Amino acid sequence: MNQVKGRKIVLGVSGGIAAYKAVDLLRRIQDLEGRVAVVMTANAQRFVTPLTFQALTPEGVYTDLFDAYRPGAMDHIHLAQWADLVVLAPATANLLAKAAQGLADDLLSTFLLACTAPRLFCPAMNVRMYENPALQANLDRIQERGGLILEPAAGSLACGETGRGRLAPVEQIIESLQGIFSPADLRGERILITTGCTWEPLDPVRFLTNPSTGRMGFALARVARRRGATVTLISGPTHLAPVPGVEHIPVVTARDMEKAVLEAFPRATIVIKAAAVSDYRPEETAEQKIKKKEERVTLSLVQNPDILRRLGRLKNDQFLVGFAAETEHLLQNARTKLEEKNLDLIVANPIGVPGAGFAGETNQVHFLFPDGEAEKLPLMLKEEVASQLFDRIIREKGKKA
Repeated sequence: MNQVKGRKIVLGVSGGIAAYKAVDLLRRIQDLEGRVAVVMTANAQRFVTPLTFQALTPEGVYTDLFDAYRPGAMDHIHLAQWADLVVLAPATANLLAKAAQGLADDLLSTFLLACTAPRLFCPAMNVRMYENPALQANLDRIQERGGLILEPAAGSLACGETGRGRLAPVEQIIESLQGIFSPADLRGERILITTGCTWEPLDPVRFLTNPSTGRMGFALARVARRRGATVTLISGPTHLAPVPGVEHIPVVTARDMEKAVLEAFPRATIVIKAAAVSDYRPEETAEQKIKKKEERVTLSLVQNPDILRRLGRLKNDQFLVGFAAETEHLLQNARTKLEEKNLDLIVANPIGVPGAGFAGETNQVHFLFPDGEAEKLPLMLKEEVASQLFDRIIREKGKKA
């Protein structure tokens, strides 16, 4: 679910080389239909001009404590009352020190002192500055007072050194915003999710697989993380970027996935098996590429382990969810799978229906429950499906409590 839509966000930009990335952050928030007002320090304006931001946001760009953006208004008070959230990106060592000590000597620091909305600080600076005990003490004090800190990334820095100090990636900042505005109703849950396809090799260059891209499982992981859960995502081969804040375990074959799942399963409280695991694998895998010789080739296949069935037998207090992708008899086949594999809930989605199934951004599903209840959802984005699923899981777990 898009938790940023309609939110009023103040983007505070201070004077570091990463200030140019704030322009991209502004656009990404606007893509999510958030409203963004920008407050810039004097040093920030040395890196990016106010005109750049003015061209992008109708909510205003504020730069001077004594030159009101709107006649008759005190900008730092107006913005403090307007904001649902404050994002400081980049947050320099100087800005962090001011925020920690309660100093107010320019528009941005004065606004921070007047504002009671949640604040997300995104530090960016030289690695030795970031590791300095004084800076770390300032971060601790900000957190003690309710501020949120998104740690910088490690890598090559503009100064030529290498280490932690790069502004967190824009996508990670966006995920943090989504999480701030999401309910924390999954806090304390340890959720294990499997997703994507598996590859079953014929030889070093060919394999058996299916069209699953992993989008549904990645959507589940994002939504669960936003709602406060600790998430482990076991994924078959995919081109999707890792979800910030989620433990990502890549696997290739069904047997790889089985091993990873069985290792993680005892620690989980909720398990969602959204992966499209290959039911069969070649009985033998050629060591070298199979050359084209015969007009016909016969493959001998053997059954892969049924991971979901095994989890149904092993589960104790875990809440176990399966997925059923079917081309016919959708509800009948899903109901059979629900019962035979001892599931607490199954998500059934039809293959071949426009907008549903593999690869797309949307899905159309049914939720089936052990008591015979079945619920059909309309076509919706996969993140919306994920949100609906977690709502049902919370409801069903509440019945058992």
